Amino acid sequence: MTESSRSYNLEERTARFGEAIIQFCRQSRHDVVTKPLINQLVRSGTSIGANYMEANAASSRKDFRNKIFICKKEAQETKHWLRMLAGCYPENKEELRKLWKECHELTLIFGKIVSTLRRNQIK
Repeated sequence: MTESSRSYNLEERTARFGEAIIQFCRQSRHDVVTKPLINQLVRSGTSIGANYMEANAASSRKDFRNKIFICKKEAQETKHWLRMLAGCYPENKEELRKLWKECHELTLIFGKIVSTLRRNQIK
């Protein structure tokens, strides 16, 4: 599989993103402030892929749309936690920026899917 075809495989892309979040959090120092932020980041960052897997196994079109909407919400939440952690880890600013950028792209992708599903529902 080429790099460009992998980028369009959302199942793989969301899994890799979750793995990158886990790797970042494992290597980061934990203190009283960062520990709860890291916990939230792991939960929301890995939830994107889990909800996408659920969407692909949805029992109805409505269930699919709801799961995709949750993917978008989790991606938006993940961007927030990445921003909060950027203030805690200025030395990791570039790595956090890359994670944020990928998360932003996922947010846009899921947002487009949701809007397309809504538009097609109206027709």
